[in-house]
Amino acid sequence: MATIRKIMCCCGSGLGSSLMVQLNVEKALKKLGITGVVAEHTSLSECTPHSADLFVVGRDIAPQLSSYPRVVVLNKIMSMVELTEKLDQAFKVEGDEIHIQ
Repeated sequence: MATIRKIMCCCGSGLGSSLMVQLNVEKALKKLGITGVVAEHTSLSECTPHSADLFVVGRDIAPQLSSYPRVVVLNKIMSMVELTEKLDQAFKVEGDEIHIQ
């Protein structure tokens, strides 16, 4: 199982959609019973591959993070069902690379 302690939600400006996704990530983690994980948000320009253990992004900016080792891509950034399912998958991955689209 991949060790995930910090999740970074990224969007173009780091203000609107990334904050909403962060709040939804926190809800999804609680629903999944996952503790000890911090969720934050930022702009795409401030992301680096080592600034988090997992990145959650919308499909519009996914190409810019294609070289990152652990990325969850959301087709509908406000879908709690999609987010919860993909986070559940991410926490079950046994390797160092996570690419869930």
